[in-house]
Amino acid sequence: MSEKALARTSRRSPLPSTEADVGASVDTVYDRVVQAVMEHRLPPGTKLVEEKLATVFSITRTRVREVLQRLAHEGLVNAIPNRGSFIASPTVEEARQIFDARRILEPALVRRLVADADAEDIQRLRAHVAAERQARAEDDRRAIIRLSGEFHLLMAEMVGNPQLTQVMRELASLTCLIILLYDSPNMPACPNHEHSELIDAIETRDEAQAVRCIVEHLQHIEETLDLSGDEGPEIDLESIFA
Repeated sequence: MSEKALARTSRRSPLPSTEADVGASVDTVYDRVVQAVMEHRLPPGTKLVEEKLATVFSITRTRVREVLQRLAHEGLVNAIPNRGSFIASPTVEEARQIFDARRILEPALVRRLVADADAEDIQRLRAHVAAERQARAEDDRRAIIRLSGEFHLLMAEMVGNPQLTQVMRELASLTCLIILLYDSPNMPACPNHEHSELIDAIETRDEAQAVRCIVEHLQHIEETLDLSGDEGPEIDLESIFA
């Protein structure tokens, strides 16, 4: 089996645990939480109660803490001493930094795809866009949001670098939080016709056009968000409590 095929079929190894092998695995719980974030079912600020998660997934609180520590390490969860763990709420400045990181990372990613993508890769990308199109036709907002983010993850997976895939997963999940915080609820920020145009450029080995497509695509997503940082007029406490 080729190195590329091995990368496609490889799966993350479970984190070490001394707990009995019952209920969901740490990886499964992690994936379910990330998916809920990407589908906007876990909004920023949501408290992740250890006891409730342990009950839902039929696992011990020790395993739940492993998941929360992993999510906190990736920036998806804020762990606050004596209060608990909460889904992160990226600030405007953090949102801009995340888009900056994606504009650095993803052009390099598509350059690799332009050089290495084969017919099977192109077919997988087009099938994914077809699923996005179907979700839009059915007005399934959760699926639209999840599939839009997963398109970028799929490209990262095709490069065959697990570290790159992990970074892309973190950035995509954080972007979903940013969209939930700063986007209009009726305007999905990742139109899939731009994905199709990117695939066309990759298939024709047009590196300059592919890079232009991904940069403009990310710029378009950012421009749909309200990152003005305008928090409204300062509250005059003296006038309120006078």
